[in-house]
Amino acid sequence: MTEDGERLQMQFDDNSLLPQLYGERDRHLDRIERELGVSVTSRGNRLAIAGPHADADVARNALASLYERLKRGLEVDAAAVDAAVKRARLHSDEQWGEAEEIRTRKRRISPRSANQAAYIKALRTHELVFGLGPAGTGKTYLAVAMAVDMLMSGGVERIILSRPAVEAGERLGFLPGDLREKVDPYLRPLYDALYDMMPGEQVIKRLDSGEIEIAPLAFMRGRTLAKAFVILDEAQNTTPVQMKMFLTRLGEHSRMAVTGDLSQIDLPPRTRSGLADALEALEGETAIARIHFSDVDIVRHPLVSRIVRAYDRRDGKGRRKKDNG
Repeated sequence: MTEDGERLQMQFDDNSLLPQLYGERDRHLDRIERELGVSVTSRGNRLAIAGPHADADVARNALASLYERLKRGLEVDAAAVDAAVKRARLHSDEQWGEAEEIRTRKRRISPRSANQAAYIKALRTHELVFGLGPAGTGKTYLAVAMAVDMLMSGGVERIILSRPAVEAGERLGFLPGDLREKVDPYLRPLYDALYDMMPGEQVIKRLDSGEIEIAPLAFMRGRTLAKAFVILDEAQNTTPVQMKMFLTRLGEHSRMAVTGDLSQIDLPPRTRSGLADALEALEGETAIARIHFSDVDIVRHPLVSRIVRAYDRRDGKGRRKKDNG
């Protein structure tokens, strides 16, 4: 790899990886061009990057990171491209890309930000982990992936996924259908994550056998959850009583992941969030991991990060904290 003023040259030694690196019809290169305002020209296994020196250097480092990712057998998609550009912009020396991957039946998952790497490590090493931050940062997705990994490896005997059934002011009793039809819309994101990790027939089989259970939070009352990986999603919509009930279900040889976004509380006015209450009550407990994500960690469409930042600017951090307290 040589450097010539504002025009950088790259050369790759494994041509078989280039279609994935460049993307279909060079869409990954186009994405980098649009994001950084550079020009990337491909000629076989060579790339020429033209543009302002700092931006061209970011593009080169991002492409080098993506190439190394492919050499490790990991996929490169639009989200991976965005994460690589983000990392290159931050000039991070942290080797979070080398962190131990999560392996499931359908895919291998590696962290796409330093906070995701810290989160994966916390899920492996702590019995209780809080994943906090905006949508699109991988809080729930990575927790489900870790649960599937541990189930497949024998680390736990079952997975329990739960959500409070309170969103947008709706209540289950007013919704049509039987109990399953009532709660499925609330739990659908958890089903979607499972089907992304395991073949469909395996998901159905394990749901039928009870190895995987997806249920509203109310179903957790009175149970002790041993040898299980338990995930509570949308935890900002719990009450303090519900949250205490859930946390005290933790049994022997179990893990818990609690995920939520304190800026998206759907509880009635003047109702304190159980997530905020738990974080306050458990402050100082060193056996509990807390990972705070931000818009920098969002791995969805790039516009999502900008939307989150826009709302934060308008609402103000101070007011959000007051409202959630």
